[in-house]
Amino acid sequence: MQLNGKVALITGAASGIGKAIAETYARAGAAVAIADINLAAAQATAEEIKAAGGKAVGVAMDVTNEESVNTGTQTAVDALGGLDILISNAGIQIVNPLVDYKFSDWKKMQAIHVDGAFLTTKAALPHMYKDKRGGTVIYMGSVHSHEASKLKSAYVTAKHALLGLCRVLAKEGAEYNVRAHVICPGFVRTPLVEKQIPEQAKELGISEEEVVKRVMLGNTVDGVFTTVDDVAQTALFLAAFPSAALTGQSVIVSHGWYMQ
Repeated sequence: MQLNGKVALITGAASGIGKAIAETYARAGAAVAIADINLAAAQATAEEIKAAGGKAVGVAMDVTNEESVNTGTQTAVDALGGLDILISNAGIQIVNPLVDYKFSDWKKMQAIHVDGAFLTTKAALPHMYKDKRGGTVIYMGSVHSHEASKLKSAYVTAKHALLGLCRVLAKEGAEYNVRAHVICPGFVRTPLVEKQIPEQAKELGISEEEVVKRVMLGNTVDGVFTTVDDVAQTALFLAAFPSAALTGQSVIVSHGWYMQ
C-alpha cells in the first residue's frame, strides 16, 4: 500500500486522527497538506513530517468558510503540484439532550461536519476532474453514521449525512476516476473523546468509568478503543486501492461495535 507521487489534503490534520493519517500517508510516499484552523499547529505538524523525511505543507483552513476552503486548497495545490486525495476529517463534538440542545450549537455542528465536507469536496474536484486525473475522497464518519446515541442529535445527523454525500460523489465522480468512501470509527481516545467522558457522566448520572465501560465500549467485542492508527491504516488502504470496486462504501472500524 504505497502512495508514491500522490498529493493528499487532510483537514483537521494538526492533531488526532487527521495527524495520524497525514503521518501514515507521508511514510507511504505521499506529499501531504496539513489543513487546520490553527495555522501554527498545522505548520508545526508539517515540520515534524518533513523532519522525518516526508514532504508536507501547513495550510490555514476554516472548513465552514468557502473562501478559506478555496484559498487553502489552491495553496496546497500550488505548493505540492496537484491533488489526488482529500480527507474530510475536521470535526467537533457537543453533547446535550435534544430538549436542551441550542440551535446555535446544532448549526455549528452541521457547518463543520456537513458544510465542511461539501465545501472541501467542491474545492478539490476541479483538480481531480481535470483531464480525468482522478482521485479519492474520504469522509470521516463514525459508527454514528449508522447508529444513534443519546445526547448526540447533531453529531448523529451530520455523520449520517456524510453517507449520502459520499454515495452521490461515487456516482458523479466515476467518469472522472474519482472514488468516495466514508470511514466510520468507533470511539477513538482522542482529546475530543476525552472531553466527552465527564460531560456524558454528568448528563447520564453515572461515573466516568461507567461511561467508558458501558457507553463507549459496551458494544465492542473486546472492550478496546479503536486507535488513530487503526483509522489511518484504513485510510491508507482505501486511498491505495487500485480500482473503483469499493467506491460509495462505508468502512466501519469499531472492534465490532457495529457490524454491517
